[in-house]
Amino acid sequence: MRFMHYLRALRGVMTRELFRFVHQRERFISALVRPLMWLFIFAAGFRSTLGVAIIPPYETYILYEVYITPGLLGMVQLFNGMQSSLSMVYDREMGSMKILLVSPLPRGYLLTSKLLAGVLVSVLQAYVFLGIAYAYGIEAPPMGYLDVLPALVLSGLMLGALGLLLSSFIKQLENFAGVMNFVIFPMFFLSTALYPLWKIQESSELLYTLAQYNPFTHAVELIRFALYGQFNRDACIATATALLVFLILAIIGYNPSRGMMQRKGGPSQ
Repeated sequence: MRFMHYLRALRGVMTRELFRFVHQRERFISALVRPLMWLFIFAAGFRSTLGVAIIPPYETYILYEVYITPGLLGMVQLFNGMQSSLSMVYDREMGSMKILLVSPLPRGYLLTSKLLAGVLVSVLQAYVFLGIAYAYGIEAPPMGYLDVLPALVLSGLMLGALGLLLSSFIKQLENFAGVMNFVIFPMFFLSTALYPLWKIQESSELLYTLAQYNPFTHAVELIRFALYGQFNRDACIATATALLVFLILAIIGYNPSRGMMQRKGGPSQ
């Protein structure tokens, strides 16, 4: 296979995902409704919780809305990752996934292309949310909007790879909603999206330990520091490690000779 064949396949997968995103406006709206509700409604009730706290990477007293904005960016990407995996399950039921996976290109490359296409949509949604937050009066440093791009890409890849892994286990489309709720809500609430680790530790040592090992926590912290022009090395390493683990397991899961596709009667190589 020539290099141009790989680029053509990548362009085709990404273009298809963008067209699907454009024609499915409900997907775009639903990805923003939840974080906007937290920003506009719930944050007003919890503002006093962090109104007098100094929390890295912030160097001054902050409002609760400022603190949870990076966490809500993570929520946008988390829901997009699950929506992308939902489309994988749908494509597999409709047969288009079989056509994609039996192409001469390596299976891992095709799945990675699908993942990159989902991340492109995820980043677009994240910047729309940042624009709405800016209009609401929640501003980051000007360079922060550029500095946060690599963090959004890495966190989006990690969460998308998690969704890709889940899609390899889901046999029917009807079962996916329950699995989404089982994954999304524990990951979101057992993280630093809403409260810092020290606040969680004050409540429960068990919750504190779970939050520390939650990959979504590290994705949120990576975004939070990047948005304010700082680099969180530990969060970056943890997010990248989770990405590699999820992606490798997803590729194995879609391998008909070793993964879940064999049990489901998926396409053969």
